[in-house]
Amino acid sequence: MVSEIFTSATYGVDAYIIRVETHIEKGLHSFSIVGLPDNAVKESRERVSAAIKNSEFFFPSIKRITINLAPADVRKEGSGFDLPIAIGIITETNQVSPQKLKDYLFVGELSLDGRLRCVPGVLPITLEAKKNDFKGIILPVDNANEAAIVEGIEVYPFETIREVVDFLNGDITPNPFSINAKEIFEQHLNYLVDFADVKGQAEVKRAMEVAAAGGHNIIMIGLPGSGKTMLAKRLPTIMPSLTLEEALETTKIHSIAGLLPSDISIISTRPFRSPHHTASDVAIVGGGPNAKPGEISFAHNGVLFLDEMTEFKKNVLEVMRQPLEDREVTISRSKITVKYPCNFMLVAAMNPTPAGTLKETEMYSDYEIQKYLSKISGPILDRIDIHVHVNPVDYKDLSSKTDAENSKTIKQRVVKARKIQLTRFEEKQGIYSNANMTTKEIKEFCSIDSDCEDLMKMAITRLGLSARAYDRILKVSRTIADLAGEKHILPAHISEAIQYRSLDRTSWME
Repeated sequence: MVSEIFTSATYGVDAYIIRVETHIEKGLHSFSIVGLPDNAVKESRERVSAAIKNSEFFFPSIKRITINLAPADVRKEGSGFDLPIAIGIITETNQVSPQKLKDYLFVGELSLDGRLRCVPGVLPITLEAKKNDFKGIILPVDNANEAAIVEGIEVYPFETIREVVDFLNGDITPNPFSINAKEIFEQHLNYLVDFADVKGQAEVKRAMEVAAAGGHNIIMIGLPGSGKTMLAKRLPTIMPSLTLEEALETTKIHSIAGLLPSDISIISTRPFRSPHHTASDVAIVGGGPNAKPGEISFAHNGVLFLDEMTEFKKNVLEVMRQPLEDREVTISRSKITVKYPCNFMLVAAMNPTPAGTLKETEMYSDYEIQKYLSKISGPILDRIDIHVHVNPVDYKDLSSKTDAENSKTIKQRVVKARKIQLTRFEEKQGIYSNANMTTKEIKEFCSIDSDCEDLMKMAITRLGLSARAYDRILKVSRTIADLAGEKHILPAHISEAIQYRSLDRTSWME
């Protein structure tokens, strides 16, 4: 006889069902796990045997035990197979009733004394269990909040393997664990920071509002201490709130990476990720032997902030080019190919020169400054729609008692502009904001009159703007018009958008 237990494993941001088949027969003692297990799965033999013995169950130490993880051609990773393997052995030795086994999906790591420990990726696993019509999922207590966010499936969290067996045998009948997903989602919508905290910087705040309204990438140029980081951290507070679908997508990525705290069921605010400039290309885009997600995926539906952008290694910036365009990243290794979503807003910050202080700024020649700026390649700069200078805040603004405009007020304007764009692109596949427009959509939705054409001609000829700036100016102008509630792009909108292309100018410090 062979017992069959169901579990699940993650692949990218999704999960798939695994059958854990257990066979015990007479012979020299052995404990084999087959089906392409990695080292963590192979080591489960020691955890499982100790957990079964220390939980006072019978362990067949003088028989041949074979565990098969099917399908056998897919690599199995992680410690979440401990619980189903242990239940399979206990079932084969007639210590648990097999009647309920096919109704539930089992996942969890075992400690040597039989306690259940949390595992990553429970949210996509629970979604897969629901998709495959399982009645419920049995898992560690620390994973309960994450799993219960999925409606339509029973969640049974337990602390020990003894409790799991008692439940399967009918000795205990706990109620399924549940939470009010909508209430929890709404409780965590608030941010700890606000644009009202920022003194002065009216021009930069306006640029951030335009960026949020159109989903445009933005770069801030300013000396240390001018407030670039402070402004960047507040950008998510004026972006439209996450929908429940977006929140689940974002939570799944953090779940499979093991970054979701046990007391948090769902990520309900837009992520803000700020990797250090020494981060490798694998840390940024993802990869490694197991093709794990990187910072660009953790920032999915949120903001990726690159402070001191010119200090990042050139190859790190270059590998971001394709993900910025496609809004997803494909990681290929010899044994695995995985896709992760990475639809984020890029916010970058840099000094105007290699100088660290205002006094040192005049020490550098135009050539040295240009060499410094060339660390950011043209293709990367081509994907950043808005360039804005951040000047040090005057004492007058710092000491002002007048309350600055708060994030809630700015957000209302941003949301209104986004609704206009959603209506505009309703029939366009994969386009949700002005920043996503291709050349075809720009021609269709960004037509301009002769006055606007004259302004554009001046921008290209007199200011020395590059050709790549033309489409960017039109897209940003469309967003500015949406914020103003205007159907057509006006010269004032073009004029403001031209100001946001300073790095494209021949003499960009003007």
